[in-house]
Amino acid sequence: MVTLWKNGAYLINGTELIENDHECAAKLTAALGSCPDQKEAAKNTMAYGILAAHNTSGNMEKLKIKFDKLTSHDITFVGIIQTARASGLEKFPVPYVLTNCHNSLCAVGGTINEDDHMFGLTCAKRYGGVYVPPHQAVIHQFAREMLAGCGKMILGSDSHTRYGALGTMAMGEGGPELVKQLLNKTYDINMPGVIGIYLKGKPEKGVGPQDVALAIIGAVFANGYVNNKVMEFVGPGVANLSADFRIGVDVMTTETTCLSSIWTTDEKIREFYEIHGREEEYQELTPGKVAYYDGIVEVDLSAVKPMIAMPFHPSNTYTIEELNANLTDILADVEKRAKVSLGGAVEYSLKDKVRDGKFYVEQGIIAGCAGGGFENICDAADILDGASIGNDAFTLSVYPASMPVYMELIKNGAAAKILQTGAVMKTAFCGPCFGAGDTPANNAFSIRHSTRNFPNREGSKLQSGQISSVALMDARSIAATAVNKGRLTPATDLDVNYTKPKYYFDKGIYENRVFDSKGKADPTVQIQFGPNIKDWPEMSALTDNLLLKVVSEIHDPVTTTDELIPSGETSSYRSNPLGLAEFTLSRKDPAYVGRAKEVQAAEKARTAGQEPEKAFAEAGAAMEAVRGQFGDADWTNTGIGSTIFAVKPGDGSAREQAASCQKVLGGWANIANEYATKRYRSNLINWGMLPFLIEEGALPFKNGDWLFIPGIREAVEQKRSEITVYSAADGMRAFTLRLGELTDDERQIILDGCLINYYRASR
Repeated sequence: MVTLWKNGAYLINGTELIENDHECAAKLTAALGSCPDQKEAAKNTMAYGILAAHNTSGNMEKLKIKFDKLTSHDITFVGIIQTARASGLEKFPVPYVLTNCHNSLCAVGGTINEDDHMFGLTCAKRYGGVYVPPHQAVIHQFAREMLAGCGKMILGSDSHTRYGALGTMAMGEGGPELVKQLLNKTYDINMPGVIGIYLKGKPEKGVGPQDVALAIIGAVFANGYVNNKVMEFVGPGVANLSADFRIGVDVMTTETTCLSSIWTTDEKIREFYEIHGREEEYQELTPGKVAYYDGIVEVDLSAVKPMIAMPFHPSNTYTIEELNANLTDILADVEKRAKVSLGGAVEYSLKDKVRDGKFYVEQGIIAGCAGGGFENICDAADILDGASIGNDAFTLSVYPASMPVYMELIKNGAAAKILQTGAVMKTAFCGPCFGAGDTPANNAFSIRHSTRNFPNREGSKLQSGQISSVALMDARSIAATAVNKGRLTPATDLDVNYTKPKYYFDKGIYENRVFDSKGKADPTVQIQFGPNIKDWPEMSALTDNLLLKVVSEIHDPVTTTDELIPSGETSSYRSNPLGLAEFTLSRKDPAYVGRAKEVQAAEKARTAGQEPEKAFAEAGAAMEAVRGQFGDADWTNTGIGSTIFAVKPGDGSAREQAASCQKVLGGWANIANEYATKRYRSNLINWGMLPFLIEEGALPFKNGDWLFIPGIREAVEQKRSEITVYSAADGMRAFTLRLGELTDDERQIILDGCLINYYRASR
């Protein structure tokens, strides 16, 4: 299905690949009459052209990007706007869309979520933005319908900000990166590598976009083949995919840990823009005659089979056929993974799902930016037509991604086909993807056409002994499973007449309900706050020295942002930094918050001019050990904070709170072997935290140890990449940490203590 090339390659006329090996020059000369320069050919990718058009630095190795548009949802926009307001925001300088698709439901026992929505509406009026009310559209569907444009760039505060299939390079980042754009600053990155995703063949009947996406993710995630690179979709197979199919593959590229994505565009994409009344946004995008790629992922679409990503990651992939044929071995492997992911907190087994040699599930969900598209649901409706999902434990819920999609499903009869089976149709909502809706029963197994199946994401509470789990599948195979009342079934097993109805977009719903300022700010509008909306607490600048206590040590191969700060029921506290911080690492290391607060008490005493050792005796003992070797260290020049170690933290969501929650609890650094994503490392930096790296192998410290970092402020100022650290618990034994590459602005943000302080100082 998927082959990864060992070397880079040249793409000739968009169709022929020539690998960059020892025979490359001869093959290029035979095909072209000469051997093109690799660096010049790299400029012929679509990605290079779009980045060049948006780069303001004049240096294509060090990019400073200005985006065309911004988008956020109701878990992120409050914190972003609060940060920007504290930093001097007067008007949104580019179109900024505030959607409400995560905290759409009321908060149990309170007004929290709707308070956030009213905050968003009044900010859209005051600063000149667009406000999309709850249940109208999920963030990415609205962006596809109303924002995307060929050759444009969009930045969103959601990790699945991906509109490459529509010719738009889009990136999902933590909120502080959007704050920079709102304050007319830039997005600063090194020129990324570009990986060609070469599609050939045509998908088999019953195979959907999630199947193709999972096949790619399974091939590239663990080895980091596309990590922080741009995935550029090319090849003859692209033409064999509809716009909706391409969109369904594209949105899942986030799960590969790539930076962004872009696809060639053609008449099918032109038709998409025409259907949505925005034909002026279309332009043909293709690589140049000779384009060079840093690697190639070759995908034979005709060989892709219905796939399933088993718990607890989208890369844990199998064909459904393979799973059904090897249930004992694969389920045993999942249980082994559960011991790592769940830390042995609960008993977990899937063996009870096997009945008479068949695998049965309790729930199916087709939803969100990945599953809720028109074509996915129409195909599922054709499979379900005339069937029944049964009256036992199995349930099926379908969430169209926008009201225009929902309305067309009603008009063309697809909704009726679904509802008559006993399934339920609901409004646009991201809840099933991040754990705020459709929580299964304890020990139940859910199959979902959504984006993620991380541990605890479906509402599990390990501390209360509750566990359920999710596998990712395509809408078609979910529907086929529903026809068989929960028996896991690939869609290719059924002979279905797919009607493929034409889509008609009616923007009247948006015209009737969405607030659009047309870019005009009204400073007379008063922002509406709720009691849960809090300002960011004051944060100190980096001190000359640091005394850090390690308060959590995580040795999982990868730590997701869900594990750093849980999704689901915590989402209502995203507007309350201190309230949300109480949940930090709650499902991975429940003792973390208490340990961090003990350390923070000492720092609060220090900054108040009091004796830190009286607030936390351990700090005094650690400083005594330090002063035995560093006599000039004292409480006037040495800050006290906490740090965590994780092997590879930050996979998954763009949520800045995975870092900011540590910061508001007194965190001053992370230590890792590597960072899973650029966006998590950026979030650490933007909240004034040091993104330390340490070589793999035996750690020179353990949880509970105190670490002393002399001259850290000077080291950051002088752009040192290696930092000498001393373990106060081990006779002041020295070891080395690395900071990695930092821009001048990033260094200053760390020195100032956080992005808010940085902007205040620069006013």
